[in-house]
Amino acid sequence: MTLSIFMQYLTNGISLGSLYALIAIGYTMVYGILKLINFAHGDIFMMAAYFAFFGVATFGLPWYFAFIIAIVITAVLGMLIEFTAYRPLRSAPKISILISAIGVSFLLENLAVVLFGGRPKAFPTPKIFTDVVVIGGVSIQNVTFIIPIVTVILLFALLYLVNKTNVGMAMRAVSKDVETARLMGISVNKIISFTFAIGSALAAVGSMMWSVKYPQIIATMGIIPGLKCFIAAVIGGIGDIKGAVIGGFILGISEIMIIGFLPGLTGYRDALAFILLIVILLFKPTGIMGKNLAEKV
Repeated sequence: MTLSIFMQYLTNGISLGSLYALIAIGYTMVYGILKLINFAHGDIFMMAAYFAFFGVATFGLPWYFAFIIAIVITAVLGMLIEFTAYRPLRSAPKISILISAIGVSFLLENLAVVLFGGRPKAFPTPKIFTDVVVIGGVSIQNVTFIIPIVTVILLFALLYLVNKTNVGMAMRAVSKDVETARLMGISVNKIISFTFAIGSALAAVGSMMWSVKYPQIIATMGIIPGLKCFIAAVIGGIGDIKGAVIGGFILGISEIMIIGFLPGLTGYRDALAFILLIVILLFKPTGIMGKNLAEKV
């Protein structure tokens, strides 16, 4: 394998890992506060792609305006799901909330089929993303550069929000102890809704980038990316934002590199993520950045 081909695979792996990281952050934020795996997250990702698609293709909006509107609508959708499906069950056993999350996932998928149709749609890709640049004999689409840049910018913005603002302090307080945070005057419901909004907005950004890179959308498009991003969050240490990003990059780069060096495994590409999950659970169940929660006696 020549250096140029290796660099081609590496850039594609970094780009894919950035996408996984963006979506995995949504999983890890919700889990960090509610200790809930939001299995509807992949379908929120799917709905965002349709919002952007209709904004551009049906309403004729400029792509950047359609993307912004789609992100806002997706954030509102995340808050609505939290309000209707999760908040009433907050004091119920965790299994009840998990079942509710799975129900929301199936609801969104079937709702998308009814509203948008079951046939794949070609996502309108702006030319700025599809232009190709050649560096050292490696041909790379602009979107391959744009995705990691967007991911890094949003990561630093999110870390600033969580660590340097009053809202972030409230989020960290709620994640530690909900009842104590409520006694300290923190509006727990607002903080949780805000967390869902941020997580859904990040999933929407990931959805825009995904749809530009792989320009075909369908109602079931969120299933596999959703599962893989959950795996990325677990690999990095679910509940840790930086861990989710690390897990996303590990999963994306290893996925591309393995099928690059071993093309015979291409048909098992999706299975590789689950193999990584099993290995992590066997040797470091809390993930790379996860903390050991066992109390010392």
